[in-house]
Amino acid sequence: MPLSELRAALILLSPLLLLRAVLTVPLERGATKEDSPATESPVSGPSLLSSQDTGLYYHRYLQEVINVLETDGHFREKLQAANAEDIKSGKLSRELDFVSHHVRTKLDELKRQEVSRLRMLLKAKIDAEQEPNVQLDHLSLLKQFEHLDPQNQHTFEARDLELLIQTATRDLAQYDAAHHEEFKRYEMLKEHERRRYLESLGEEQRKEAERKLEEQQRRHREHPKVNVPGSQAQLKEVWEELDGLDPNRFNPKTFFILHDINSDGVLDEQELEALFTKELEKVYDPKNEEDDMREMEEERLRMREHVMKNVDTNQDRLVTLEEFLASTQRKEFGDAGEGWETVEMHPAYTEDELRRFEEELAAREAELNAKAQRLSQETEALGRSQGRLEAQKRELQQAVLQMEQRKQQQQSLNDQALGPEGQLKFHPDPDDAPVPAPAGDQKDVAASEQKDPEQPHKLDSQHL
Repeated sequence: MPLSELRAALILLSPLLLLRAVLTVPLERGATKEDSPATESPVSGPSLLSSQDTGLYYHRYLQEVINVLETDGHFREKLQAANAEDIKSGKLSRELDFVSHHVRTKLDELKRQEVSRLRMLLKAKIDAEQEPNVQLDHLSLLKQFEHLDPQNQHTFEARDLELLIQTATRDLAQYDAAHHEEFKRYEMLKEHERRRYLESLGEEQRKEAERKLEEQQRRHREHPKVNVPGSQAQLKEVWEELDGLDPNRFNPKTFFILHDINSDGVLDEQELEALFTKELEKVYDPKNEEDDMREMEEERLRMREHVMKNVDTNQDRLVTLEEFLASTQRKEFGDAGEGWETVEMHPAYTEDELRRFEEELAAREAELNAKAQRLSQETEALGRSQGRLEAQKRELQQAVLQMEQRKQQQQSLNDQALGPEGQLKFHPDPDDAPVPAPAGDQKDVAASEQKDPEQPHKLDSQHL
């Protein structure tokens, strides 16, 4: 199988190559072939997936499955003999039945881990949206994830590999469209905020702000001519300024080999985007406030899409040497024309789209304001409730303090009423003290007590 066809087949199992738009290409040229680490040759087995993140919520599962499949010699052999249609149709997936038991065991474990992870995500989401302790139908919920077969949650089968390939290919193919939509919303929000800011100013301040904005736009437009991506003028500029070669000796085949950084026989999307750095630097400078770096990344994506549309004839998102050389033979290759039309020359949205966007923002803002008002009222109610609770707390503390004081007073009185050994002490009332008798009577009483101290006193009939 030719190297280019093998690479085209691998692209469906290596979704990262479909997602070069998410990678930020540095403004300086990357390492040369001499400086970069040696890559594994197709003979010894190409790497199906790099370590860069696809952005898919199942990226780790995808990466681990491919890494395990790479360890099976039979599967690698069938992959090298397959074409893109075999992979798309699911024919390659059926080869999973012939991989080693060790590999199948690892794949089974990976699937069980992924199912467990998805269950945890679903439970966390549901717990955040409704009351806890709700019984979950995990099988029904897992059906919303299309990258695995939810009917079989324990073993990794050919159907799982087929679904994984199809879902990743579809999701990543939609990336560019999603990126453009995100950029459109970014631009509309920026314009919306600009208009609101101007409306908040007085007349003189508004005129000054508008003058400053027009000056920034003018400076941004004053840049050297931007060559059409993939044109002879653009490639020759790279050849001369980045490669340091004589522009009069430009050779397309040598150019291709120089910029096939990993020497795999094709230019992938990342390698193509690296070619646009010089053109982007003509328009965008991070040091200038008038240059928006988000617009620069959108520009990079537009340039890559333009080259792919005109050079990648089989639409496998890879440019082979044959496709590249064929593009240099077309009339458009040498036609410099007016140059490349940058983002600001093609507004990302219409006035109707901006109006609908502002209506959406207004509705969302009204909803947030209503929520904020409810929260404010609840906060005030909680504050009043807190005040009442604090008042009750102070009253209870005062009552407890008074009870403690009474208890201490009672304890003090009880201590005074007890003798040294705990017996009760009686304190006679001064009003009840006997009146002293006359001196004569006192002598008679004393004599009587001395005569018979144990007999009780007998009262005289006169006393009775």
